[in-house]
Amino acid sequence: MTGKPIHDICDIDAVVAGRARLTVEQAIELYRHASIHDLGEWATTAADRMHGNKVRTYVIDRNVNYTNVCSAKCTFCAFRRDDGDDDAYVLSKNELRTKIGELADIGGTQVLLQGGMHPDLPIAFYEDLLGWLSDEFPQVHLHAFSPPEFVEFVAVFDIDGFPTPGATRAGELPRDVFVAKLEAIMKRLRDAGLKSLPGGGGEILVEHVRRRIGSTKATGTEWLDVMRVAHQLGMFTSSTMMFGHIEGVADRFMHMGMIRDAQDEAMKNLWPGRYVSFISWPFQPDHTPLGRVPQWDPESNEPFAGDALADAVLHGEVDPFDKAACGLAHKQAGKQLRLAGATDYLRTQALSRLFFDNIHSIGASWVTMGPKIGQLGLKFGANDMGSVMMEENVVSAAGTTYCLNEAEICRLIRAAGYTPAQRDNTYDFIAVHETTGPDLDVADWSAHRPASSAFAEPDHDGKVELTISESVEY
Repeated sequence: MTGKPIHDICDIDAVVAGRARLTVEQAIELYRHASIHDLGEWATTAADRMHGNKVRTYVIDRNVNYTNVCSAKCTFCAFRRDDGDDDAYVLSKNELRTKIGELADIGGTQVLLQGGMHPDLPIAFYEDLLGWLSDEFPQVHLHAFSPPEFVEFVAVFDIDGFPTPGATRAGELPRDVFVAKLEAIMKRLRDAGLKSLPGGGGEILVEHVRRRIGSTKATGTEWLDVMRVAHQLGMFTSSTMMFGHIEGVADRFMHMGMIRDAQDEAMKNLWPGRYVSFISWPFQPDHTPLGRVPQWDPESNEPFAGDALADAVLHGEVDPFDKAACGLAHKQAGKQLRLAGATDYLRTQALSRLFFDNIHSIGASWVTMGPKIGQLGLKFGANDMGSVMMEENVVSAAGTTYCLNEAEICRLIRAAGYTPAQRDNTYDFIAVHETTGPDLDVADWSAHRPASSAFAEPDHDGKVELTISESVEY
């Protein structure tokens, strides 16, 4: 860190107190110049202002990937399969009944239903699936179908009165036709039982990054359009960001700015739906095409190419939609990886809390970062530990396999100095475990962990020491 005086960047006290809003440029400067300890303190103070300083939450849900067949060929994904591959699948109702029945048995309240973008499943399949799940498990909230899935729905569903581009791209339709067909599809799925949308597929919304890592899936504009329609129809959504690959630091905060602007639009227009949360996590490179891209050497004399292009886009020197101009201006952009570790993750998460003055919840990403860093995230602006992860297939396909049950999540929250509370999809409390709770009922932790958990063992008392170096190059 160069130690640029913070008061030369922004009035940080006003930002923390909610009296001022960070600009994208100020967030970048704080990322580059503020100490990690100050970022953690500021983000925690902001989270305490918004949520109080006593309770931190989690949800009991299950991530069910109903198919791994996917028409997209994202370079960061190790999960997708082509139809006809030996290990391609579409889950049957009996398989779904078993999975969601197991969730209901442990008090689960939500299922996160996502798939690959299967080009051959008609809208009737999804309407039948949602209606059947609603009848079988009326107590379970159906949080399903990320924006790229909806973009695929627009491309392949045969809906009366609307053109069907086929399994090519919904983007071939004029935008007004795309949005109208999207709304018709979303209304039908909402009426069948869909309650809210996950923010999957966000990655980086800025065009020059997105076309390099996911050119065959939803564009940034399409991703935002899906969420805009969901908010107009009264559905809550989450928002996400996957960073630590080819993007520059400025790309991260331009991405956040696009989401914050969209939330402003929803609030200004009094739409009944909103973004209720933001969750970010670093790219997991194992077994992915993107992971084979050479890593940038921070000891070299060359700046990271992703930063150079991102800064040029931010300052209006390069049009992010002009592929040729982006390539000519910074030829190494997209050809170098800069992976993000724990320090980078915590800095980015802390700044997301300071940046999003209009989004309620910031989630800690223990699924990718491990339980210890997930717990530490509660001291860097997160107010939510996310899901009791009964099942996870996409991230684990890229080599990350952490698993926690309810008692373990409660223990991590309590050891961080907070009272754990189970929440629902809208972040209302279901049960606050102040003097009793799943963790307090465990007599012998050594015998408690399920054998199937690939769990990064916490310290004996469940606490984490802050031993993060400031020597990392950014």
